[in-house]
Amino acid sequence: MEAYGDSSARAMEVMEADDCPLCSLDIDVIDPGLAPATGTPEAGGWTTREVKRIIRGLTGLNFVGADIVEVSPAYDHADITGIAAADIAHDFLSMLLSSEPPAPHSNWGPAKDEL
Repeated sequence: MEAYGDSSARAMEVMEADDCPLCSLDIDVIDPGLAPATGTPEAGGWTTREVKRIIRGLTGLNFVGADIVEVSPAYDHADITGIAAADIAHDFLSMLLSSEPPAPHSNWGPAKDEL
């Protein structure tokens, strides 16, 4: 999950050059603690950070569209799931507009304890 291109490497292997896939994300792939408003919550799901990394890794593939499904506003207390879905929709739009994944942050050094 640490490299942006991990998710796109396998996708590029199986896709033909003229393929035009649609990317669909079922919101219940995210852990219910981070996105509780879904009809079928899955315990132990991915974090929103992991989903966003995967989507960013798919940038540059010839996607024709993207959607997010299974968001259930009736179960969304404090708009937690709606905010996560909106943030992921922003990443989908960025993925569709960009020609390559963003470069990893190579200038970051090891974490230091500030205390």
